Amino acid sequence: MITAVNSTRRSTSATPLALFHRGYHLHRANSSPGARFGRPSPPQRYAATLPPHPTRIPPTSTTPLTFPHQNFSLSTTKFSQPSSSQFDDLVEVNIRGEKVKIHTGLFINNEFIPAVSGKTFPTINPATGEVICQVHEADKADVDAAVAAAKTAFKSVWKKTDGAERGRLLYKLADLVERDIKFLADLEALDNGKKAHIAYGDVEGVVGCLRYYAGWADKIEGKTMMDTSKFNFTRHEPFGVVGQIIPWNFPLGMLSWKFGPALATGNVIVLKSSEKTPLSALAVAALVREAGFPPGVVNILSGYGPTAGQAIVAHPEILKVAFTGSTRTGRSLVETSAKTNLKKVTLELGGKSPSIVFEDADLEEAAKWTNMGIFFNHGQVCCAGSRVYVQESVAAKFMEKFKQLTSEQKLGDQFDDTGDQGPLVDEVQFNNVLKFIEVGKKEGKLIAGGGRLGSKGYFIQPTVFTDVPEDARIMKEEIFGPVVCVNTFKTEEEILEKANSSPYGLAAAVFTKDLNRAIRVSSELEAGMVWMGGYKESGWGRELGAYGLDNYLQIKSVKINLSMTL
Repeated sequence: MITAVNSTRRSTSATPLALFHRGYHLHRANSSPGARFGRPSPPQRYAATLPPHPTRIPPTSTTPLTFPHQNFSLSTTKFSQPSSSQFDDLVEVNIRGEKVKIHTGLFINNEFIPAVSGKTFPTINPATGEVICQVHEADKADVDAAVAAAKTAFKSVWKKTDGAERGRLLYKLADLVERDIKFLADLEALDNGKKAHIAYGDVEGVVGCLRYYAGWADKIEGKTMMDTSKFNFTRHEPFGVVGQIIPWNFPLGMLSWKFGPALATGNVIVLKSSEKTPLSALAVAALVREAGFPPGVVNILSGYGPTAGQAIVAHPEILKVAFTGSTRTGRSLVETSAKTNLKKVTLELGGKSPSIVFEDADLEEAAKWTNMGIFFNHGQVCCAGSRVYVQESVAAKFMEKFKQLTSEQKLGDQFDDTGDQGPLVDEVQFNNVLKFIEVGKKEGKLIAGGGRLGSKGYFIQPTVFTDVPEDARIMKEEIFGPVVCVNTFKTEEEILEKANSSPYGLAAAVFTKDLNRAIRVSSELEAGMVWMGGYKESGWGRELGAYGLDNYLQIKSVKINLSMTL
């Protein structure tokens, strides 16, 4: 999304890049960042808002489960995995000093089960580096089981379920997420490292996204074409089993972006969460079952990309894959798809997004937006504004404000609501960002930050470089951390050349009071965001909005002969 800022007026239709980092919060009307990322109500015990987790697990029975408003059933004993009565995946973890039980198994056919291999892997608290718990690790055998469950559900149940019922189930899921919002936000913060009040805003966005697509479920329409000899109409049909692979930076947000359009259009899902942040997706799995989704419609696996992820991409009975992650992995995914069943692919990949500040912009606002545009979520955002370009005549004034805002950034524990940033997600990402910072010290001028904060956890200081050559690594490569390059430009022609020089094209922002310039520059920038989707190496397809539905539909043309005979 390319936008302009008018310093004399604030509105939701004139908000720069930084706001769209939180794209799935924009279902709300209030444009205030505080409202979108409002802190939760005073801490309360989870028991006050959540039924005990074990009550969500229905007793095992060999009789088929039945569902309201539909004449269908699906046996819960079709597959060989242990049922919930044979396997207890609940473990106790500490959140805000309170012991809470959470799910750790694989969610297949509406059951939490162990991995076929019996393997588990640790998930880590990024603020301390300590293990939160062990989670069951899916591989190819588990993917096969999940696909079998999904395929059976699609053919026997979901394909026959009308749009109104699909919408009702999505609305119910949204209601349950809203009911458990504080628990989900805190669990997300614990596992991911982001501030709890930011995670709370994320989950608010999940609720809005699910409700948005629930409203679309009974509005999937084709077209009719008729003349005197034939009647022709098109049907927009689901693929069936779709594979979805989500990242770790917005675990629940990305889950809702994938769930909403896929379920609204009548597909069934095998989703792999990131091995770095598996816990909140499993909590939502319990809500999927509580909402009344038939067994097999939604399957959620925790596991690694080279094993579980690769098995999803290569599976011959998965006809569609949606992936959010790195460009390198996206390339590999496309290659695997081409070599197997040529499945349809949606890719939301990397970015190196430019923020352009013209000399007529409100510099106070531009500094605030660009600062949040890179440091929000610790810079772990695909469309982070990691390249800031300021017109030379106002560069000194802008940098004074930008540097001051950077120095005011406070880092701390996820549950310290006074801070702005938490730790990076894990040691791998932490070390990768530190390596880029060391490269940057050789390529540009360091004016803020430049290292880790403290000796515990994965905290990195907000880091600012200036005077960086356009061909430098830190200008070209996606860092995915709190690191920004600020350079200057003289003319509109110059900045367009610089902004478009990146191999990425995910998003961009323009700060100016001149509407003509805003439109002119936006039309020349090679960036796309509707809501999410890229030009060049930033991906294929679009996510969110009505465009997001198209990713999960196939068009069939049906022709009826009215008069022609042979």
